Amino acid sequence: MTRIISVLALAGLAGTVSLSAQMKHVDLKDAKGNSVGMAMVSPVKGGGVSIDLDVKGLPPGEHALHFHAVPKCEGPDFTSAGGHFNPANKKHGMQNPEGAHAGDMMNFTVDAKGNAKTTITNKNVTMGAEPNSLYTNGGTALMIHAAADDMKTDPSGNAGGRIACGGITK
Repeated sequence: MTRIISVLALAGLAGTVSLSAQMKHVDLKDAKGNSVGMAMVSPVKGGGVSIDLDVKGLPPGEHALHFHAVPKCEGPDFTSAGGHFNPANKKHGMQNPEGAHAGDMMNFTVDAKGNAKTTITNKNVTMGAEPNSLYTNGGTALMIHAAADDMKTDPSGNAGGRIACGGITK
């Protein structure tokens, strides 16, 4: 009986190692190319991804976080990253009855010193081979916007300019 439990425990551990082996480190840079922090993106058991965000030197307040369609982060405006990642051609906004883009996520708050450390989950994307994978068409970008996303206005939630970006590729 002990041997069976040990084998099952190892099988569970192997699944955990497999998920953590898929973690992706994303360097986030501002418009001048300076580092503002990083994110660790990892698959979530049962679907979706988790983004552990650790940033500094950003304007205090609420900011939007989105996955964008292209893994290019060319300053100063990061338009090279394209629009929001939207493989299902939905409308923007987590509160939009016709939405949301796969790349839409909850806002996060930067403190008065310009720092934020938080975890955000996105159930609409994967790190596999599916059409909604962050690696689709060569990858995506993780984007921080200047303002909060209003969660409904198409196409971008009135989230303001793009202030930090990091490419996500295999």
